[in-house]
Amino acid sequence: MTVKELFDAGALKYDGNRRKVIYCFDDFYGTLLDLIPFEPDGRFSFLDLGAGTGLVSALIRQRFPNAEAHLLDVSKKMLEKARARFSEQRAVRFYVRDYAREALPGRYPLIVSAMSIHHLSDTEKQQLMQRIFDILTPGGCFVHAELALGTTPNTEAFYQKTWRRHLEATDIEKEELDAIYERMACDRPATLEHQLAWMKAAGFLDVDCFFKRYNFTVYAGRKPEKTETRGETNGS
Repeated sequence: MTVKELFDAGALKYDGNRRKVIYCFDDFYGTLLDLIPFEPDGRFSFLDLGAGTGLVSALIRQRFPNAEAHLLDVSKKMLEKARARFSEQRAVRFYVRDYAREALPGRYPLIVSAMSIHHLSDTEKQQLMQRIFDILTPGGCFVHAELALGTTPNTEAFYQKTWRRHLEATDIEKEELDAIYERMACDRPATLEHQLAWMKAAGFLDVDCFFKRYNFTVYAGRKPEKTETRGETNGS
C-alpha cells in the first residue's frame, strides 16, 4: 500500500490513538505551540503540511483562536475527518494535495508540520524545505515536530525498541497496532543533523532543536526580514 492508502485506511482511529502512539505527546506538541511567534490574540494565517485529521491545527486554534488555518494533506479521508472537526468553525481551509509534487498554496507567516514529512525521500525532504522557505513571508517561521533517525544503527535500534516497547504496553487493539506498525514501516526519517542542515541551506535563520526525546524532535527556523542578512544574525 502507498502512504496515502495507509492513512486513508487509518483515518477513523488515527486521532484516538495519537496520544498513545507518541509517548511524549504533551511536550512534543506543546513545544510546537510554544515556538509559534504570536500573541494568543494575534491574527495570522498558517499552513499545516500533512495536516491529517487536523490535530495540530486544532491545538493551534485553541491557543490562537484568531488564527486562520490552511490544512493540506494527500489523504482525502483524513481531511474529511478534519472537516468534521472544524465544521462549526470559520477561517479554516482545506487542500487535498501532495505537497512533495504539487504547488504549495499561498504565502504565510507561519508553516507547521508534524509527523508527516518523514515519509519522503531525503532528496524530497530537502527540496520541500526550500519550497517552504520560499512561500514564507519575510520574518516568517517554520516549526517542525518530526521523527529523527538515530545517528548510528545502534542508536536507531534503541529508538525503535523503546518505541515498540511503549506501544506494546498500551491498550491499543491488536488490529490497530498492526496497522500502526504497517504505517511505521513506511517511515523514512533523516538524522536531526541533516534536517537542521537542510533548513540552514534553504536560508533559514536561528535554526535550532528545541525538544528531543529519542526519535521525537521539534525544531524551527525563520526566514530573514527583507533588511536582514544571514551573516548579521548568525555571526558568520
